[in-house]
Amino acid sequence: MGGSGMGKTTLLKLIGGLEAPDKGQVIFDNKPLDASNKESLFAQRRRMGMLFQFGALFTDMSVIDNVAFPLREQTDISEDLIERMALMKLNAVGLRGAADLMPSEISGGMARRVALARATALDPELIMYDEPFAGLDPISMGITARLIRDLNDALNATSIIVTHDVPETFAIADYVYMISSGRIAAEGTPQELSASTDPYVQQFIKGEPDGPVAFHYPAEPIEKQFGV
Repeated sequence: MGGSGMGKTTLLKLIGGLEAPDKGQVIFDNKPLDASNKESLFAQRRRMGMLFQFGALFTDMSVIDNVAFPLREQTDISEDLIERMALMKLNAVGLRGAADLMPSEISGGMARRVALARATALDPELIMYDEPFAGLDPISMGITARLIRDLNDALNATSIIVTHDVPETFAIADYVYMISSGRIAAEGTPQELSASTDPYVQQFIKGEPDGPVAFHYPAEPIEKQFGV
């Protein structure tokens, strides 16, 4: 968790091998993630799922084809089995009946659930979520949060959620890291962070304008700038 521009999405890109770290290493399942070794990188990526911000569905593919896409690209199983597996994933998010619709024919909340079904199509061990609650109405937000928790438990996976939505995240997360200016500013369980007296933590949780994160961008006094 953290404010905009603090490095949350960059962290996901590093884990997925979309960007290489300037120093240090990304370790996945006790093995370094090497973005320069495409064969090794792709093998590790097949064990990851990704829910992109706003879903990022293929607009010219039907709902079921969106979910089936990683199965067709990454496996050699039959088309009949791919369709059955895709329908099962859609059923898990409550959208089996929308299988033949196009992304333009479903709501934003439904699109996010289709993207969630696609992210779990290969039963990944690690699932990454980039702002999964952005732009959702309260009902869709609650449904998505519960699905993330339930699918994580059903797949026995590890989930990393990048977000700034406090109530939804605290309701489903086991552990939270708060990032500020590319560094870990605080960490702990939702209960521990809620009880924290750290000024940054309290400002972020409560959404207060005054605190360690300044409202005003640094500037000279307005009186001086106006020549008063």
